[in-house]
Amino acid sequence: MIFTDFFKALGQLPDPRFRGVLLKGIGLAFGALFGMTFLLVSAIQMFFPETISFPLIGEVDWTRNVVSVGGFFLMIGLSVFLMVPVASAITSFFLDDVAQAVEDESYPGLPVPPPVPFKEALSDTFAFLGTMILLNIVALMLSLLLPFFGFAIFYVLNGYLLGREYFQMVAMRRLGREGAIKMRKAHSMEIWFAGCLMAVPLSFPLINLLVPVLGAATFTHLFHRLSD
Repeated sequence: MIFTDFFKALGQLPDPRFRGVLLKGIGLAFGALFGMTFLLVSAIQMFFPETISFPLIGEVDWTRNVVSVGGFFLMIGLSVFLMVPVASAITSFFLDDVAQAVEDESYPGLPVPPPVPFKEALSDTFAFLGTMILLNIVALMLSLLLPFFGFAIFYVLNGYLLGREYFQMVAMRRLGREGAIKMRKAHSMEIWFAGCLMAVPLSFPLINLLVPVLGAATFTHLFHRLSD
């Protein structure tokens, strides 16, 4: 049944509302990472000493430029790691549009749910971003310690995270926070398995950018199926 939910979501990917959410998430993520890079290089140029005196060498006046270039390439490298979680977190602002598109297509006649307050959405977004980055750092460290279990660790942790966050987001629209938590706990294993399915595209560059939209759509179908 979970695969049915997934393929229903996959079949709706050409929906213009899906594309709009995806493009907004990716565009804002690129803008955020570019802004972080600009701020880092500007801070280095502003606060790093123009000249540094080294023993036996004397004063040199090119260290600021070297550090600036290093900071730039550091952020480029981090962007490869941060692109997906940042895009996912930003896209989560717009996932209500995805859930609504799914309901309009597959569950017509439902009343439009009240919008989630901006402050609550912002808090959930930062919590999701922080948790996602933290768990992936933990997964990376465990994979280095236990290389033969690297893929299993990646899918178990991300499956838990994606299942928890996307189901919670979808269910909150209809049940509120407390109701969503109660329902998630009642169906924890099926939600975790669906999260593991969502973690598979995370392994593939570019395709992994589809995960927020595909996840929200899949879990919308899952939520309504479990509700029935």
